[in-house]
Amino acid sequence: MTAEVVLLVGMAAAVVFVTVLLIEGALRPGYDPIYHTGSELELGERGWIQRASFLQLGVGMWAFAAGVHGTTCSVAAGLLLAVFGLGSIVAGVFAPDPVRGYPFGAPSGPPAKLTRQHKIHHLAGPIMFLAIFGACLALVGRLQGPWQAYTLVTAVVGLALTAGTALAYQRDGARTGLVQRGLIVVYLGWIVLLGIHLATRSP
Repeated sequence: MTAEVVLLVGMAAAVVFVTVLLIEGALRPGYDPIYHTGSELELGERGWIQRASFLQLGVGMWAFAAGVHGTTCSVAAGLLLAVFGLGSIVAGVFAPDPVRGYPFGAPSGPPAKLTRQHKIHHLAGPIMFLAIFGACLALVGRLQGPWQAYTLVTAVVGLALTAGTALAYQRDGARTGLVQRGLIVVYLGWIVLLGIHLATRSP
């Protein structure tokens, strides 16, 4: 496949993920998108939808990583985006435990004992977002003008929101879901816009 095609696959996967996150978060009974994280949508009868969304994002990011490498010749950025994709697949395979009052009947806070799959799932998140942060930094020197500035700003804002999400979750903050959604939109929005830029400049 050409670089333009694999970039398009990655861009589409990012759009699908955000769309599923926002729609499912708004429609699920008992789920509060301001409070609950995207991962908690993997729970309940319709949890398979969010799981599938994580999986398709992971595969899409592998395609996007190939496209970025092909158009920028940045091995580091390609590898880090592939790690981001792998983290998404891990998050889709290993669902979290019922926590924070969702689904109905779940404990209001974390349970006394977490399962192994819950621990694996929550390890994937920081790895994913640190990987895409690193990909931004790896590409800063490969881009020019406004795209260089935009990518650097994305890295800085993304890192701040990653830390903010982790702290909010640890403190069981009322706006944990909102902060995390901001983080996801910042990075996946960058994926889409960067993909358009690289595809249109590709020979």
